[in-house]
Amino acid sequence: MNQFAPDIASDPLSAFLALVLLAMSVASWTVIVYKTWFLRRVGTDISQGKAVFWQASDVAQAVSALQAVDRSAVLTPLAHAQQLLMPNTLGSQGDIHTQRTRVLRDALHNVLQRLQWGQVVLATVGATAPFVGLLGTVWGIFHALTGIATAGQLSIEQVAGPVGESLIMTAAGLGVALPAVLAFNVMGRMINRLEHELEGFAHDVRAL
Repeated sequence: MNQFAPDIASDPLSAFLALVLLAMSVASWTVIVYKTWFLRRVGTDISQGKAVFWQASDVAQAVSALQAVDRSAVLTPLAHAQQLLMPNTLGSQGDIHTQRTRVLRDALHNVLQRLQWGQVVLATVGATAPFVGLLGTVWGIFHALTGIATAGQLSIEQVAGPVGESLIMTAAGLGVALPAVLAFNVMGRMINRLEHELEGFAHDVRAL
C-alpha cells in the first residue's frame, strides 16, 4: 500500500480523480458543518422569536422585538411582509387578504430557499462520488494490468498488489459519499420541520 501514492502521482488521470474526490469531501463537509450550525440556530430563533412576537401589544412592537432575537432572519421577513403592501400598484389588486397572501408567500419562499442551501451539493456528492471512485479503480486496474503485460511476467503477487491499491479509490469514493448522503437525509428532515413551523407562523401572521 505504500506504493499507492507514488502510483497516483505518476498517473495524471488517477491524480485528477483523487483531487476530485478530495474537493467533493471538502465541499460536503463544509456544507455539513455550516448547515448543522445554521439549522440549529434557526430552530432556536424560531422558538424564541415566536414567543416574543405574540407577547407584543401590536405588530410594530412585535416586529421590533422579533428583530432583537431573530439572528438568522427567518421570522422577521414574514412579520415585516404585511407592511410591504404597495398602494396604487398591481400588487394592490384584490382584497387585503389576497395582498397579504401574496407578499407572505414571496417572503416565505425566500426564507425557504436559504434553508435549502447546500442540499444540492450534498445530493450531488452522494450520487457521484462512488462512480468517481469506481472510475479510478477501473483505470488503476487497467493501468496495472498493462504494466504487468509489458513486463511479460505474471504472478499472484504482481496482480494482487496493484489491484488492491486500485480498490482504494472505490473505498475513497464511498467514504466521501456516505457522510453526504446521511447528512442530506438528516438535514432534509430538519428542514421539513422548520418549514412547517415557518408556514404556520406565516399563516398566523396573515390572519392579523
